[in-house]
Amino acid sequence: MADLTHLDASGTAHMVDVSARPVTERASTARGRVVLAPATVALIRDAAVPKGDVIATARLAGVMAAKRTSDLIPLCHPIAITYADVQCTVEDWGVAITADVRIADRTGVEMEALTAVSVAGLTIIDMVKAVDPAAMLTDIAVATKSGGRSGDWRNPHG
Repeated sequence: MADLTHLDASGTAHMVDVSARPVTERASTARGRVVLAPATVALIRDAAVPKGDVIATARLAGVMAAKRTSDLIPLCHPIAITYADVQCTVEDWGVAITADVRIADRTGVEMEALTAVSVAGLTIIDMVKAVDPAAMLTDIAVATKSGGRSGDWRNPHG
C-alpha cells in the first residue's frame, strides 16, 4: 500500500505540496447508481416526476459539483477543470451515473469525478423522494484514471 500522502511525519493531516510536480493531462471516470422502485423509473421515463426533469437537473448538478469539489473536501486542491460531463442513463432498476472529468494540472481529478457522481445521485434522490422514499445511492467508485506519475489505472471491480 502506498504511503498516505495527506499525513505528515507526525501523522497530522495536511494538504500535499504539488508545486514541484509537472503539469500533465489527467482524467478520471467515476460511476454510481441510484436504485429506484419500478414506478419511479416509469415516472422518470415518462417525464412525469412532479419536480421536473430529473436527468437534466442531475447532470447539471454533477458538473457544478465537480467544479466545487475543493470547497467540500478539506484537503482537495482547487483545480481548473477543462472538461466535465455527467451522463445519467435510466435503467429498469434505476439510474446509472457516469462522470468524466479532465484537467491539465499537477494533481489528479478522481475526487472531482466522484463528487460529480455523488451530487448527481443525491439530486436524483431529492427530486424523487416524495414518490420513492427508499431511493438509494450506491456503488460509487472511480472506474478509470489516467495521467500523472502513477499513469493509467482501471478499477478491477468494473
